[in-house]
Amino acid sequence: MQQRHALCLSLGLALLAAAGTQQAQAADPYSPEPASTYQDPPAFNWTGAYVGAHGGIGFSGSPNPFSDRNGVAFGAQAGYNMQMGPGIVGTEIEGSYLGDTEHNVRGGKLKEKWRGAIKAKAGLSFDQTLVYGTAGYAMTSYKKGGGVQNDVGFKGGYLVGAGVEQGFGGGLSAKLEYNYIATPDVRTSTAFGTTEKDINSHVIKAGVNMRF
Repeated sequence: MQQRHALCLSLGLALLAAAGTQQAQAADPYSPEPASTYQDPPAFNWTGAYVGAHGGIGFSGSPNPFSDRNGVAFGAQAGYNMQMGPGIVGTEIEGSYLGDTEHNVRGGKLKEKWRGAIKAKAGLSFDQTLVYGTAGYAMTSYKKGGGVQNDVGFKGGYLVGAGVEQGFGGGLSAKLEYNYIATPDVRTSTAFGTTEKDINSHVIKAGVNMRF
């Protein structure tokens, strides 16, 4: 008989405990949400080597880049960028065909044919947008035009410029860049004798790069 009373008492206590648990859950219907697994995407980074191609227009007159003395400019480039915070530094080499951009000299004309350049680059990144300046050394090949008796060949000078580059997914980016090139003491021979002249050139070009 005592065992039966003990069993009934145990069942009663179990039922009371279950009822209390249900009441507590009903009083607090909101359970904590699981921790979110979302992570912000990694920030865009410009560090790395790249190769690319460019095309544009070369001109000797200013401010009109569309005169009849203009020539096409297209070629290839390769370089390396290093990002430190928002700052970018880098180096680049490029080679371009210049399509006979003309320059007036005393008694005739000179035409640009080829250019190779090695440039330093520094700029600021705004996530996937890079704004930069560039400067370096350029070697330009000149050939004789009307009235000039000698091909000058390659002459060295300096290059300065600026540009903006927009990055996309997969390492691809597109850029727009302006370069000013000054080549001092270019010697030509014409019917008026031998003269030396500083040759100044401008190039506006668009290009694409693939970063590795």
